[in-house]
Parts: sequence; structure tokens; C-alpha cells
Amino acid sequence: MSKLSELQKDAKAILKKTSRTFNIPINFLEGNLKQAVSSAYLCMRAIDEIEDHPEMQSETKQLLLRRTADLLREGFDADEYEDLMTPYRDVLPEVTLRLGDWIAVCPAEIVRKVAESTAEMADGMAKWTERNWKINTKEDLDDYTYYVAGLVGVMLSDLWKWHANIEADRELAIGYGRGLQIVNILRNQEEDAERGVSYLPDGWSRADLFHYADENLNLAKEYMRDIKGKNRSITLFCKIPLALAENTLKVMKVGKEKMTRYEVESVVEDILEEESVK
Repeated sequence: MSKLSELQKDAKAILKKTSRTFNIPINFLEGNLKQAVSSAYLCMRAIDEIEDHPEMQSETKQLLLRRTADLLREGFDADEYEDLMTPYRDVLPEVTLRLGDWIAVCPAEIVRKVAESTAEMADGMAKWTERNWKINTKEDLDDYTYYVAGLVGVMLSDLWKWHANIEADRELAIGYGRGLQIVNILRNQEEDAERGVSYLPDGWSRADLFHYADENLNLAKEYMRDIKGKNRSITLFCKIPLALAENTLKVMKVGKEKMTRYEVESVVEDILEEESVK
């Protein structure tokens, strides 16, 4: 087995281990697009683990995120990245320590876009870490959710253009990513509060956050209409996380914490059945 094949095998295993929402739809993608999206997910998960680390000092997080962003923009030196992470090998997860491997498995013709998007996310995360995630206004919430999720929608749209020549509206792509993120914020609100973090703008209630989620998920549905029918695997990829987010929002509105495993499986099966009929 070649080194690249081994890395691809590792990427698949780490993806399955770290992603509940995206592992299923990624498996419906084709060939080099599947490799590109897998790489992008792992790259972004790598820096997300730095931002979310429960014990690491804020200053350390900022340093690691900003220096990683610089390396990604400079062409990425895997040895330099390894040196940067060496002092933290015992506290950071494998997905973070192996960022160089996830860059290596990305198709060469699109790796620059994935690296640039990951760098932008890392810089945004560093900014909000420095601000201790103090969300005072709707504009703050828009900015934070853009960096951690909206730009994922933009990057994915760039991948759709590269692979299948699909044009998608940028603002709708941001709404797609932001909508999924707000559902996660609502789901984790109590857990975030325990660590002293609130994503509620001043004067907002949980009901306002539900309304904000609805607004962005409506943009996500417009995004789906924009790309629907242009590529079956891409349509499936986008449709599954959106359906899971919408259904999670519904169960939270009636007081449940999350969907059951059976409910998740039923949503995915219904989508697959619907798409197979077309």
C-alpha cells in the first residue's frame, strides 16, 4: 500500500471517529470530490479542537491558531507545524496533530482553496478566542457564525464549482453553514453556559435564537433549490445535514434535547428513498 493510500485510509477512520453529522453524507460523494471534502472537514476539525480545548490557555490557543493560519497561507511546512505542536502533543487530539496529513490527502488542484479557507477560519477563531466569545450584538453573532460555519458553506460551494461546475449563491451558502451551526449552539447551550460562554446577543432569549436559526435554515433551503438536480451526490451531501438540523430544531422546540438514533436513521433513509425514486 502506498503512503497516500495509507493516509487516505487513516483519514477515513478519523473522519468516522470525529464526525456524526458529515461522515454519512461524505460517503455519498464521488472520487476526488470525496477526498477533497474529507480533507477539508479534517483540516477544519483540527483547528476547531484547538479553539474548543477545555484546558488550554486563551493566549496559547490564539498563538497556535494564528501561526497555523500563517503556515496554511505560506504553502504549509509539515515539519514546522509539527514543531509548533510538539509541546502540546499530550493534550491535543490526533486530528489536530496530523493536520499535515489531511493537507496531503487533498487533491492537488483544490488544496490551495481548502488551505485558504482553513486559514481564514483559524484567524476568525483566534479573534473570537481573544474576545472570549463575548457576543453582544446580532452582528457579533453573524461574524462568529460566519467564521466557524458560514465560510464552510462558501468553501463547499467552491468545491462544487471545481468538481461539477455548479454555481451557488454565496450568501445562501453562508446561511446554509450558519443554520447548521445555530442548531448546534442551541443544542449545546447549557454545556456552553457551564464553561461561561453564551452566544446570545444582549437582550436575546432562547426564542430569539430559535428565530435566528429558522431564518438561516430558510436560506439553506433556498441554497438547496439553487443546486438541486445538478449533481445527485452533491444534492444528497447537502440535503442530509440540513434535514437533520431541521428535525433537531423541531424536537428542541418541544423540549427534547436531541433526536434519537432511530430518528436520525429514519431521516437519512427517507432522503435516500426519495432521491432513489427520482
